[in-house]
Amino acid sequence: MNKANNIIGIASDHGGFNLKLKITDFLKENNYQVIDYGTNNGDSVDYPDYAYKVVMGILNNEVDRGIIMCGTGIGISITANRFPGIRAALCWDEYSAKMSKEHNNANILAFGGRTTDFETASKIVSAWLNTQFESGRHLRRIEKIDDLAVDFWSKYLKNKEGV
Repeated sequence: MNKANNIIGIASDHGGFNLKLKITDFLKENNYQVIDYGTNNGDSVDYPDYAYKVVMGILNNEVDRGIIMCGTGIGISITANRFPGIRAALCWDEYSAKMSKEHNNANILAFGGRTTDFETASKIVSAWLNTQFESGRHLRRIEKIDDLAVDFWSKYLKNKEGV
């Protein structure tokens, strides 16, 4: 695996907890540093709290990228994508993981702890970590996403303040 950026933040809710433990071991066996943002057991918790921890780890430069899990990966990826600069990709196979990095430069990988077995998850993680961003026309599109978000929020916040 490519270890140029090898600090990975990882988190899950209770639905992804068991798979998170296995993926954490897998990453460490492949010489990645892992910062585990929780949860630390299988008790019911709210996935937005754990998506937020990984997002902030990336935005504060504590980690290079993140892996997040909930039962299906849907809720936790939706949460992560609410934040500027985050490109969380819900992936279900090696191809989707590869394309999420190659074309979209995803900085967070998401999948479901109840919908993805360890063998598949480890292949998804490997594909994602070993794929490089192509840049070119894809960079223009990512920049457009960021520009549209900035434009929206600046107008939205201006209208909210009554200015």
